[in-house]
Amino acid sequence: MISSKMSSPRIKPAETLNEAFSSLSTRRRYEVWFVRLGLADGGGAWWFRYLLMNPGRGGCPGNPAGMPLQLWATWFPKDGKPQSFIQGFPLAGLELSARGRDPFHLRMSNNAIQQNSCRGALDVRGHSISWDLQFHSTFRACLSSKGWIGFSRTPHSDALFSGQITLDGRRFQGDPLGFGVQGHNCGYRHRKFWRWAHAYFLRPDGAPTTFEVLVYEMPFGLVFRKAVLWHNAEQRVFRNLKEIKKDRENLRWDFSCSTRDGFELEIAFDGCGESMHRLPYLKTDCSGSLEVMNNSLARATLCLKPRGGLVEKLETTAGAVVEMGGPGPH
Repeated sequence: MISSKMSSPRIKPAETLNEAFSSLSTRRRYEVWFVRLGLADGGGAWWFRYLLMNPGRGGCPGNPAGMPLQLWATWFPKDGKPQSFIQGFPLAGLELSARGRDPFHLRMSNNAIQQNSCRGALDVRGHSISWDLQFHSTFRACLSSKGWIGFSRTPHSDALFSGQITLDGRRFQGDPLGFGVQGHNCGYRHRKFWRWAHAYFLRPDGAPTTFEVLVYEMPFGLVFRKAVLWHNAEQRVFRNLKEIKKDRENLRWDFSCSTRDGFELEIAFDGCGESMHRLPYLKTDCSGSLEVMNNSLARATLCLKPRGGLVEKLETTAGAVVEMGGPGPH
């Protein structure tokens, strides 16, 4: 099924999409709020991840990587390999807004994320990382909503960031500091496989264009597919993705899609190279982990083909993020 263009997103104005789903008695569930920020000067990108996992059982007891509260920070330099810093915290001291409560907040020690801001301070393996960011956007979307099974929400799809980040004394500061996306995901378990990407295209003659896509396995051999385009203040939703290339090992993903009114697009994500990063995600049943590949400094080329209109090509050399997880079919 394909949705045609809409002048505004089908989301109630009061919804921010960041409200907590989990309660602290939940024994098996991960819930994560994340930020992908590409620096405005093109020097690199940052990925911050606030994770709540199995709070009702204290995470995965006995596993040093299984703390119920975790804060992840990954630096993707333009010329160099990514650096990840992960620190776990006990539940004591956690301040989490009630389920479904707006305004949302999650606070732990000197770390916090709220609807339009986040901050953090980590000391990991002799490295010191801190950040204090504010962000705003004009578009939000819900990619997937399966109730208690899980969801994928994007409260800030065309986010513009200001503030500062410090890594071992090196300071990144600006207004704007960068651009990207803030997302909110939740699930009873991680999917057996998934592919996700987001691209932010700066346009000198107008507002930015964003494109986000999600594919994952579902029960009974089914596959979920959905993509959302935000372009010229209009949202278009696509469900008929035709995947041309999906190369997990090199993080390359090309596909096309269209709407009933004749609007077509083709997009190519390229996450290969030195900034490609591998990280283990702990399973919610604590039985082990699965490998996730992420490049938050990826490239993307988008070709828009409106019926009867001019073809428009958009490119970004550092404004995209591509992620693929799980050992399932690709």
